[in-house]
Amino acid sequence: MSIVLEAKHINKYFKKPVLFHVLKDINFQVKKGEFASIMGKSGCGKSTLLYILSTMDTDYEGELLLNNKLITNQSRDHFSYIRNKHIGFVFQFHYLLSEFSVLENVMLPAKKLAEKSHEEIEHDAFEKLKMLNIAHLAKKRASRVSGGEKQRIAIARALINNPSIIMGDEPTGNLDSHNAENVFNIFKKLSDEQRLSLLIVTHDEDFANKTDRIIQMADGKIIS
Repeated sequence: MSIVLEAKHINKYFKKPVLFHVLKDINFQVKKGEFASIMGKSGCGKSTLLYILSTMDTDYEGELLLNNKLITNQSRDHFSYIRNKHIGFVFQFHYLLSEFSVLENVMLPAKKLAEKSHEEIEHDAFEKLKMLNIAHLAKKRASRVSGGEKQRIAIARALINNPSIIMGDEPTGNLDSHNAENVFNIFKKLSDEQRLSLLIVTHDEDFANKTDRIIQMADGKIIS
């Protein structure tokens, strides 16, 4: 089974106002097609860890490997490329651009990557919307769709560059139970059918208990 993401001896310190050891010797792997969740009390370091894993925070000790390639100590441009090409993000808030159409929002990361023509990107974006059963919303302004639909659009946008892994920070935190279940089912399907790896930080125990594996954190450490 190939490993998509690996963290080796990750340590993180906050320097201000006083030195604080926030992540302590974090080691774990996410395999291809695995749907893993990270749980732990507020302040245990799970969001800090996610920022490091997603290359948004590069100030840490240790090594991070993506598809068995070391991605520590790269240039800012290279990190930006890795993030855009290999990592899809779904946050608690969807961060859609309200003045753009649904389709245009989904196309944005692919336009930034600029590896395909406008026509190809548009076609890919439409396919992702179809896969998530929201193709009928393609031409609507993003401000005109419901909360549950917005989160599905955010997932389509995260998938546009066919990433190696999807990372989520409380992606169901803002949704009612029906929409939260919808999002879980989409993730499960992506893991089962597309062999996509998912790593999701969540407070939702029902959500976490249905994932392949729960990584439990406390006080900056992985405890199980």
